[in-house]
Amino acid sequence: MFRDAVLVAGKDLKVEYRSRVGAQQVLPFALVVLVIFAFTLDANHDLLQTAAAGLYWVAVLFAGVLTVQRSFALEAADGLRDGLRLSGLDPAGIFLGKAAAVAGQLAVLELFLAGGIAVLYSASLHGIVLLVLSAVLATVGLAAAGTVYGIVAAGLGVRETLLPLLLLPVVAPVLLAASKVWEITLQSGPGAWGWMRILVIFAVVYLAAGVLAFGPLLEES
Repeated sequence: MFRDAVLVAGKDLKVEYRSRVGAQQVLPFALVVLVIFAFTLDANHDLLQTAAAGLYWVAVLFAGVLTVQRSFALEAADGLRDGLRLSGLDPAGIFLGKAAAVAGQLAVLELFLAGGIAVLYSASLHGIVLLVLSAVLATVGLAAAGTVYGIVAAGLGVRETLLPLLLLPVVAPVLLAASKVWEITLQSGPGAWGWMRILVIFAVVYLAAGVLAFGPLLEES
């Protein structure tokens, strides 16, 4: 399973590296979202700093939807998804590989966006260990949930609009918990670990769901 996951993740990341879609389209889109928020709230600097964590994760979430759509759009043409079914790869490995590729792309994106909120919102990024840990858990949860709902939407019509409708309500707990952890940490307040538990539970649940259900979902897509 893990060998298959490495093969699938390597394939997806290699395609993205060669296409440069993430660097040329997804990253600029996410940065533009941060810039728009900065201009909108510029009149109230204190509010901008307070809302920095939430705005950061909203930008990550929007970019995550685009990344998941791109991941499954690559296999929509020329019967590539049929080839994936017939490849003999473990469906759980395919799920883990695609989720790992999405998570890797999101991790790079999050590094740039963290610099963006530091510059645009004058946010002081202290409590780095907690910020990184919460970001890792949130990224795993987003990637796992996105991969599950990505394969559901892939087999249906108008998937470009269907995926956000399916995914955004489901990942709302991740958006809320990650935003709260970052807000508390950036303000040096207590209580961040309570929200971290939500991130852990969400990531574990969707990783388990994907490993168990991806095979049947792939066959129906």
